[in-house]
Amino acid sequence: MPEPLPRRNFLWYLPNMVQPGHRGDDTVDGWGSLDYSVELARSAEDHGWGGALIGTGWGRPDTFALAAAVAARTRTFAPLIAARPGYWQPAHFASATATLSALSGGRVLVNVVTGRDDLAAYGDAEADYARRYDRTREFLQVVRRLWTEEDVTYTGEFYRVEHSTVVPRPVVPPRLYFGGASPAAEEVSATEADVQLFWGEPLEGIAARVDRLQALAEKLGRAHPPLEFGLRITTVARESSDEAWRVAEERVAEMAKTGEVQIDGHRGSVGQQRLLDLAARGDVLDACLYTAPGRHGGGGAGTTWLVGSFTEVADALERYADLGVTHFVLSDTPYRSEVVRLGDHLLPLLQTVQPG
Repeated sequence: MPEPLPRRNFLWYLPNMVQPGHRGDDTVDGWGSLDYSVELARSAEDHGWGGALIGTGWGRPDTFALAAAVAARTRTFAPLIAARPGYWQPAHFASATATLSALSGGRVLVNVVTGRDDLAAYGDAEADYARRYDRTREFLQVVRRLWTEEDVTYTGEFYRVEHSTVVPRPVVPPRLYFGGASPAAEEVSATEADVQLFWGEPLEGIAARVDRLQALAEKLGRAHPPLEFGLRITTVARESSDEAWRVAEERVAEMAKTGEVQIDGHRGSVGQQRLLDLAARGDVLDACLYTAPGRHGGGGAGTTWLVGSFTEVADALERYADLGVTHFVLSDTPYRSEVVRLGDHLLPLLQTVQPG
């Protein structure tokens, strides 16, 4: 009897931006409203997605408030809530997420972000890069304990709680997603996260990072279940390869013409630089990993794109799955149409097991 396939989770992306035009999206009327966000979330749950990542950054709508509002108006949609230590205290965040879990029937996922932001705007005094990862480690430890234990006392360098119990309890402890490519980030992920999120690197780079993180987890004595892996990437998929490449190349030409820059707070990070460096190796790596967007201002998940027919993009994603990736956070713009297109035509080629 064949081995059962690993359980996979397919998430979309929900843009919480005040200004329209994110990554070329053409929506103007209603952009940034609750109705628009709920429409995207309901489309996601109606077309095969388990939920969506909601990003964070000062100068954008508050991620947790938006996630809670959307969860209240959906049935199965699970928000992947991005949160920054320094913006949140761990006990406050543990309580807020536990409450949302109890109210929504467990529909909460968490993406902890360590990268730089407009720290002074909300009073975060910790600007040293290495120290921020030390603080994140403690944040993850405190939050996890408060979700799973009662009467928690924790004394660390950055955080301290005494006889702390979260009420109500989460339905299930939310999964802790985490990104970062620096040595400091990988140590945190290997020991404290549930899911390491990668951006769209070539297969050889992802394979090397999976191996390194697994070895690091063993070396450092990981106390949690084995680390899982996720991929956050833009997917430009159409019925034919020619159509997909025409769309992708037209977009890049427009980015080059307008000088569009959307690094989204990732500028200067090790992971962002790894993506930008890929363009020097060629416009297309592996079968269909398009690096040209990074030369013209694409940032984060918009730096590299998987481009091709639905079958070609599905095959590319399956090759990442062969390396151990079981969590996929995909997107393309316009968000309103692509959540349906990719949900109806790409996900059926990938969903050999139900998301969850």
